Amino acid sequence: MSPIRSDLAAVPAYITRDGSSIRELMHPAVHGNVKQSLAEASLPVGGSTLLHRHRESEELYHILAGSGRMTLGDDEFAIVPGDTILIPPGTPHCLHNTGDAALRLLCCCAPAYRHEDTELLTDAAQEK
Repeated sequence: MSPIRSDLAAVPAYITRDGSSIRELMHPAVHGNVKQSLAEASLPVGGSTLLHRHRESEELYHILAGSGRMTLGDDEFAIVPGDTILIPPGTPHCLHNTGDAALRLLCCCAPAYRHEDTELLTDAAQEK
């Protein structure tokens, strides 16, 4: 089997249900992998994602650049490059970019990310 490869510069960005801009680096619907997805997400200075949870997917966030705050269940804490955060299925979470540069992170989902698995938990969810 040939190795499967993607090039970040060639992957178009799109907006997820939580409001983040992501590029799917590896996703079953595009690349042929089976059990997980990997995306680069970014939030502009002052940006936030909507509070949400995933019914099925376990997520890992790995912070690449920028700084901010993470809400995870009942906890809120600072995030900086090098941090990796586990988000169990069903756990409410969101990100806030409190720094002076774009907040960039890798997001691994297993099973792979699907819009339908994202449940918005904020008042803004009713406006969409």
